[in-house]
Amino acid sequence: MLQFDEETTRVLEDAYQGADISRRRRASFDALAPQPGDRILDLGCGNGLLTAELARATGPAGHVTGLDASPDMLAAARQRLQGRSNTTLTESDAASLPFEPESFDKAVSVQVFEYITSRRPVLRALHHVLKPDGRLVIGDIHFDTFAWHSDNRARMQRFMDIWDSHLAERAVPARLPEELRDCGFALESMRPVTLCDTSLRPDGLAAVMIRLIRAYAVQTGATDEDDAAAWAQEQEELAQEGRFFFSLTHFVCTARRI
Repeated sequence: MLQFDEETTRVLEDAYQGADISRRRRASFDALAPQPGDRILDLGCGNGLLTAELARATGPAGHVTGLDASPDMLAAARQRLQGRSNTTLTESDAASLPFEPESFDKAVSVQVFEYITSRRPVLRALHHVLKPDGRLVIGDIHFDTFAWHSDNRARMQRFMDIWDSHLAERAVPARLPEELRDCGFALESMRPVTLCDTSLRPDGLAAVMIRLIRAYAVQTGATDEDDAAAWAQEQEELAQEGRFFFSLTHFVCTARRI
């Protein structure tokens, strides 16, 4: 399990509210199209940013349930959602949804399915708790779209391979159409959200990924601190020289429960 120090936690919070991750979150929000009175499930709600945005949109007649397996994330979400009577937080894994059949009008999940080894049981659970014609929105990165410049290409590939090892599936958007059909959903759209940067912004996705990958590589024993520091330092130097380049594509999948 990746452990976050105080500084990394602060950087993560900045990044979650920064332009890159906010753009991805907004793309899922728009695809979900929350309406007043909707009952929505936020699967893998994390620190509750999207949950809060959906709660504002559904209003007092609606309700948003945030579900996450991490007590630490739920604690952060609980603090963020204080005073919002139209929200509920539930601790559970994604395949064991503790809700009555046809409880929700809509469900959304952002960057969760890439960590799920067996996605069909989760999709079947979502089918069970969604109403007929209920909308499902899943947002995940296809890591084959990842391009990250380095003068030391072998080292960069090694670090990207290390990061790959923490994923259950690196190509979720390519897998979803078949998996959704198998689980009783009709695919409606698959829309790309490409993030491309030529500067290393403090609140950008690249900055937070440098911190996360560096920490993960060391904590898992895949490399030592000196090697990880040199990898991270090169990106700082490339940015100072005006040679930084980082790009990946997040996909927003919209489906309907048949």
